Amino acid sequence: MADFDAENFTLRLLTETLFYDTEYGIVGVLSLIDPAEQREQYLASYSPEDDAFLIEEATAWESADDLDTEEDDVPYALAIDSTVHDTYDLPEEAAIELLTLAAQHGLLPSFTPYYEDIS
Repeated sequence: MADFDAENFTLRLLTETLFYDTEYGIVGVLSLIDPAEQREQYLASYSPEDDAFLIEEATAWESADDLDTEEDDVPYALAIDSTVHDTYDLPEEAAIELLTLAAQHGLLPSFTPYYEDIS
């Protein structure tokens, strides 16, 4: 049996989160969270309009007054504005960059399915 490769496992998992389901209009969005600042730093997803995988860097966040402490809410500030960090043709390329960013900045992942309005 081959040795377990944690980096390969992580890259495959990250790649799988960057999906787009055309039938149901669901996009997988992976956020990299700064645990010290308790806010999103990077967001990654597939953009159907661009036919590319995007990583965006957050530039503004919801205010502390907007944060809700309900159990259902995420425990970090959501980005309300961002700039494009880079675009990728393949989800594997984006996954490599996400893992690199997480390691460089000590960030943690968070996954959210986003449902587009397809009506």
